[in-house]
Amino acid sequence: MLSPVVTVSIFQKQPDPKAFSAGQVIFEEGQPGDEMYGILEGEVDILVNGKIVESIETGEVFGAGVLVGVKNRTYSAIAKVDSKLGFLDREGFLFAVQETPVFALQVMKSYSERLSRLQHII
Repeated sequence: MLSPVVTVSIFQKQPDPKAFSAGQVIFEEGQPGDEMYGILEGEVDILVNGKIVESIETGEVFGAGVLVGVKNRTYSAIAKVDSKLGFLDREGFLFAVQETPVFALQVMKSYSERLSRLQHII
């Protein structure tokens, strides 16, 4: 698997990372989307039905579902602390997967683990 350092380096190649203040909504459950995110600095809370189900940190990725066929966001993401996020649109995601195939495994692993945790909560 990719280390957080390699994951961060993939997202750092994208221009203009997005800054979010603590408590700021990154995206909300049910919204359409066209970007996934990688945490360059900070922490993000993941919420389902308004309940925090996990907190993720630097090197973690989230929001990839909308790039691989999920119509709308299945959870909300809110900056837990001041955070800097890299982002990839579909074209950037496909390029990252082509250039670093293990990146696709990292994304799938993250998505699978998140789904598994959610199933245990419900």
